[in-house]
Amino acid sequence: MADTTFEQADPTKPMDADKSLGELLSRLTGDFGDLVSTQVELAKVEIKEEVSRAGRGAGFLTGGGLAAYLAVTLLSFAAAWGLAEAVPEGVAFLIVGVVWAAIATALFLTGRKQLEAVRVPPQTKSSIQEDVQWAKHQKS
Repeated sequence: MADTTFEQADPTKPMDADKSLGELLSRLTGDFGDLVSTQVELAKVEIKEEVSRAGRGAGFLTGGGLAAYLAVTLLSFAAAWGLAEAVPEGVAFLIVGVVWAAIATALFLTGRKQLEAVRVPPQTKSSIQEDVQWAKHQKS
C-alpha cells in the first residue's frame, strides 16, 4: 500500500513539480487502487458484521418459534384435558383439534390471498415480454 501519512501542503503549489507525467499517472493509478482496496475491505467488514447480527437474530427467532410451538402444544393438551371434565376425553381432544384446524385454515387462506396480491412489477413484465418477442423474432 502507499504511504498513508498526509502532510499539509500549500494547495496552490504542485505536489510533485519535478515528476514526469508518467510518474504522476503511475502514482494516481496506485493511489486509486489503494482507495478501491480500502473500500472493498471496509465493505467486507461491514457485511460480515451485518451477517453476524442477522444470524444471531435468526437464532433468536428460531428459539422463539420453538418455544411458541411447545407452548401451543402444551396449552392444547391442557385445554383438551380441561374440556374432558365436561365432555368425554375423546370429544374434548376433537374439539381442540377442530379449533386448531380452523385457525390453520384461516392462516392458510390469509397467506394465499396475500401471495395472490403480489404482482410482477409492470416494467419488469414488459421487459420480459419484449425479450420473448425478440427471441421469437431471432428464431424465425
